[in-house]
Formats: sequence, C-alpha cells, structure tokens
Amino acid sequence: MPVQISIPSPGESITEVVIGPWQKSSGDWVEKDEIIVEIESDKVTLEVPAPESGVLQVLAEEGAEKQVGEVIATVDPSAERPAGIVAAATASAPSSEAVVAVSGDGDSKVTSVARKLAADKGVDLARIDGSGPSGRITKSDVLAAAQTPTPTPPLAVSIATASPIVGTVPVGSREVQRQRMSKLRQRIAERLVAAQHTAAMLTTFNEADLSAVIRLRKRHKEEFEKKHGVGLGFMSFFVHACAAALQQFPRVNAYIDGNEVEYHDYVDISVAIGTDKGLVVPVLRNAEAMSFADVERTIKELAGRARDSKLTLEEMTGGTFTISNGGVYGSLLSTPILNPPQSAILGMHKIIKRPIEDPDNPGQIVLRPMMYLAISYDHRIVDGEQAVKFLIHIKDSIESPQRMLLGL
Repeated sequence: MPVQISIPSPGESITEVVIGPWQKSSGDWVEKDEIIVEIESDKVTLEVPAPESGVLQVLAEEGAEKQVGEVIATVDPSAERPAGIVAAATASAPSSEAVVAVSGDGDSKVTSVARKLAADKGVDLARIDGSGPSGRITKSDVLAAAQTPTPTPPLAVSIATASPIVGTVPVGSREVQRQRMSKLRQRIAERLVAAQHTAAMLTTFNEADLSAVIRLRKRHKEEFEKKHGVGLGFMSFFVHACAAALQQFPRVNAYIDGNEVEYHDYVDISVAIGTDKGLVVPVLRNAEAMSFADVERTIKELAGRARDSKLTLEEMTGGTFTISNGGVYGSLLSTPILNPPQSAILGMHKIIKRPIEDPDNPGQIVLRPMMYLAISYDHRIVDGEQAVKFLIHIKDSIESPQRMLLGL
C-alpha cells in the first residue's frame, strides 16, 4: 500500500507553504530518507525526505501553495527495485542526499540535490571542484558556482558596408522574465515596509577606528584558531560591544507591545546573513554570556545552516537587537531598517583607511582603518540621547577592546 507524504509543520503559526523543486519525478525510485522536495514558508525552508524506499508518485506541482498536513506525494514500498540500483544500506552515499556520478571523468560525484539545483541554475558541474568527501559536489558548491559568472565570448556584430541606417536598434537581448517571489522574500518585503510604517525610525551615525582591534586580531589570531578551532573575526568584537551597551541602555533592548514596554534581562542578538533566497537573521541566544570563541563558532554554524536552508524557525525568532554587516558587500554607509518588534539595529560598514587627527597628537594627521557605524532606532521608545550614547559606547569599546574585558 502506498505511503503518503504530507507537508510537515515548519513551526508554530505557519499554516501555508509553497512546494519547492522536486528532486525526483513520478515513477522514479527513491531511497528511504532521501531528500525528494523542499517546502518553503515565509520564514524557513525545509527538506522533506522519503519515508520509505519505493516508487514515487508526485501529487503537487512545484510552486503550488499547500496547507500544512496536505498530502503532496506517495511512495509505493511494494514496488520492485529497478535493476542496477543499490540498496541504501550498502551504498556509501550519506542518507540526506543521494550521490550519483557526474558525466565526464567518472571519478567526481554529485549529490542528487546538487545535480537538480545545477540544472535549475544552469551551472556546469564539470567546472566545479567538489568540497565534500572524496571531491563530492554538494549543494553549497553549486550555490557558490552560481554566484560566479561564466565568461562569455564577445558578441559578434556584422556591420553593413552600405550607407548607415539612422536609428538602428543595437543588437542585444530584450527578453523580459517574470518570476514569482518566494514566501521568504514576500515576508521580508512585508516586514520592511511595516517597519517603516509603524515605527518612528531615525538613524544616527558615528565612526570607529579599528586599529586596536586589527592589532589584537593580528597578534592572537593563530593562537586563537589553534585553541578554539575557529577564526577570530570582527563580528565577535561587535557582538560583545553591543551586548555590553544593551545592558547599559535597556530601552534599546526592549519591545513596544501595545501600550506597554517589554524589557529583557537577556541579550539575544540577531545577526543578518545573506543567502541566495534572501536575508535571514538567526539569533545568538544570551550573547551577554558568550565568549569570543562561542560567538565565532555559533555564527559560523548558523551561517552554514542558513546557506544550506537548514535553519529552524526557533533559530530565527526572538532576537532583541540586530547587527547587519553591509561592509562584507562593500557598503561604505547605509541606513539599516528595523527588524520588528525590535527597537534598534546596528549597521557595520566597510573598513577604509582615512586621514584623521591623531587623538594622541592633536594637530597631527594620520591614516587609520575607519568604519562608519549606523544605528537605526524606534524614537517611540528610544530617545535620541540614548541612541547617540549607545553608539558612542560601541565606538569606545571597539577603539579600546580592553574595556570589554573589564566589563566597561
């Protein structure tokens, strides 16, 4: 008897999802626990595995909107296994993604999820060096390759030898494509518009000299990585600086709930991470109690899970403050938008050497690695004075990292 595959609940309050790309088609043989489809809600993307080995029958098309609990496919475990397909128990591939050989040298392998994604994005698997075990090409490898444009030869245009034609339209593509917004992108759009319509949002700016942090990282980065197994980045310094500032200025760490203000005795910092599907903001819980190594390890893990669409709803909800680093994309200065119901967000930017007055030698100009900082805040709960002092606290902590060690 066929086994039904229903839409699992991605999390509390989510009732509707969109069917993503199917990794298998009707009539294909699937192995138990092999990922067969992705479902996308307005908050998370989930991979749905096959409950049993057997022949798949797809009942819902890609892009269809379905309710949680609806049946989208069946698997017939009584069907005969096709000749040449090795049972999952004896296969060397991981259970989460079936692995098949890539046409070409015969030695490289690619997961079925990565193969389908490559076909959707037009990525040539032959030009990818797999990062998985034994050079296996994974979903992350394909996503990375999709961000790197393939060189194309220049367009050849024949020029007539006759008299020129006035008003000739240049040769080039004028096609128009329409693509449905993903649930995640729709949700991002709704929240950003709502933030500007419901909050009295203002932004104040400052700048920080990162000389001390850069010296500290350079001096200890190798020892830090050896001991903790993770690199020492700039984000851990900013997380610690923000955690201390949020405890000193509790309104910046609070929510407005109707006619009440909800204060928090903990600091849950959301860290904005860009993915191919949009911006997600996983949360560092109790950031005030985390070490530098804890912050770096957690951010690295969350970033990897975000890019593989494996973040859970719980990991992306409940933050009390957000940090967004546009500097990794080259942004010099920007105005970050609030992440409701939070009352403030810090924007980091690109580090550039600029001439400034030497604070130790007034009147002397020196080149220093500077970063513009921006804090957008809800003026309904946070006064301008508090926002400015909050940002100065972060500036002082970054310019004198020892303050964080002393709890200042």
